[in-house]
Amino acid sequence: MQKTEKNLALSILGIIIIIFLAIRFGVPLLVNLSLFLSGSKNTQTQPVTQDNSFIAPPVLDSFPEATASADIIITGIASKNQSINLYLNDNLTGSAKTQNDGKFQFKETLKPGENTVKATVDVNGKESDFSNALTVAFKSAPPSLNLDSPSDGQSFSKDQNTATVKGITDPDVKVTVNGFWAITDSQGNFSYDLPLRSGDNKIAVIAADMAGNKNEKDIKVTYSP
Repeated sequence: MQKTEKNLALSILGIIIIIFLAIRFGVPLLVNLSLFLSGSKNTQTQPVTQDNSFIAPPVLDSFPEATASADIIITGIASKNQSINLYLNDNLTGSAKTQNDGKFQFKETLKPGENTVKATVDVNGKESDFSNALTVAFKSAPPSLNLDSPSDGQSFSKDQNTATVKGITDPDVKVTVNGFWAITDSQGNFSYDLPLRSGDNKIAVIAADMAGNKNEKDIKVTYSP
């Protein structure tokens, strides 16, 4: 009984002290004192300052790996009403504003051979990282095409009812013989076994590169069973 009365008296005394401190020094002191006593003051997480300096780069739309025209339309997307800087072969070639849907467009002229295209977003003179880089090859000349066999006007007879069409072109060029794909290797060598019909046989060999340029050779052979 005496112990209970003692605890009650101590509790009342503690309440009186807290009220006095709150009136005298204010609530913030009590909060800090509570944090200090609980040990949480030393482990309190410091506020994180958000970095708003990041500028998202634009995204370029894909286009063919090669073209036969020097003029090319380059499109992409970013946030609306942003300024886009375009770099062609690492040279700044132009700037444009994105539309309300974020899309942008440039018309550029390619140099012969391979070209690299990339872009950045420009915010008050500060540029974002580069966009995805794209490459395109400008090829205006047709691929080379040399036909080794058969020769024009060659005659076949009896069991020679197949003509092996062989030759060489540039690497990465597709070859057709009378509309059928020939087998080509990495150096441009090609071959195709063409069945012959009795009489005259026209053979059309076409080499086409990735840009759409073509080179064609037409010959005629004769087959007599």
